[in-house]
Amino acid sequence: MKDLDVPCRPAPAGQRDPLPPSDPVKKPITVPDLRAAKASGRKIVMLTAYDHPTARLLDAAGLDVLLVGDSVGNNVLGYDTTLPVTMEEMLHHTRAVSRAARRSLVVADMPYLSYQTGTRDAIRNAGRFLKEGGAAAVKIEGGRKRARLMRSLLDAEIPVMAHIGLTPQSVHLMGGYRVQGKRLDEARALVEDARALEEAGAFALVLEGMPEPVGRAVTEAVGIPTIGIGAGRFCDGQVLVFHDLVGLGPGPLPKFARAYARIGEAIASAAQRFIEDVRGGAFPSDAEVYASPSALPVQARSGER
Repeated sequence: MKDLDVPCRPAPAGQRDPLPPSDPVKKPITVPDLRAAKASGRKIVMLTAYDHPTARLLDAAGLDVLLVGDSVGNNVLGYDTTLPVTMEEMLHHTRAVSRAARRSLVVADMPYLSYQTGTRDAIRNAGRFLKEGGAAAVKIEGGRKRARLMRSLLDAEIPVMAHIGLTPQSVHLMGGYRVQGKRLDEARALVEDARALEEAGAFALVLEGMPEPVGRAVTEAVGIPTIGIGAGRFCDGQVLVFHDLVGLGPGPLPKFARAYARIGEAIASAAQRFIEDVRGGAFPSDAEVYASPSALPVQARSGER
């Protein structure tokens, strides 16, 4: 993928933030670009994004892919799992992210029961992410059992990123968030899942929560790029949850994650300082109030002398 200083992807009026004409942007990332990345050896970098200001910063930083994950449920909406997240909630957040994205490819997670209930529902809901949400592609969880559905989505001109391994929408079936592919038969099944999804037309594969040798075996078995999250160092790219990356999560990080900042601590500290300044009379200061051109008379309230 070559970086070219060309106009950014077209934006419908009112849909995306305009950029100054003097501020050139690099060529927008496309689905074919991601397909080509594996052959070139260029690592793909993806982060989740759930809101406009975050997406704008990540896009400007040079992210390849902004994933509007259904992990918005855990990280933003206060749910314990991703299962309660609705189509309307996902569309709301996808629109916010897509309005900010100038270069990054926007991929939207299809939430639980938006595609498991039949092909017609899946096509309609996936199409809404492109038509209403401004996404360029959708992501669905599940192995070879999704191959037929994936072909139907592609027939409707909807690019699909697949997701195998630890699939959070299957948390109850798996008995929790457990590493997948530890047994030899499970590892072989994941390789077969990956091959079936590639054959069905997936343009990329998210590999989550599997031993590094399994992630490597899957990556070497397919011609489409793999993007790992807890799948080791041999994937064609990596993804993290934004809140883990910047230290905004409420608990300890997963084993596979790394905090590159401590934004949560900075936010808490700023709030505490503000509380102290307001209660101590230090805020607002002279510099933070509006002056009047002349003193205004103060009229006493009725009954006061």
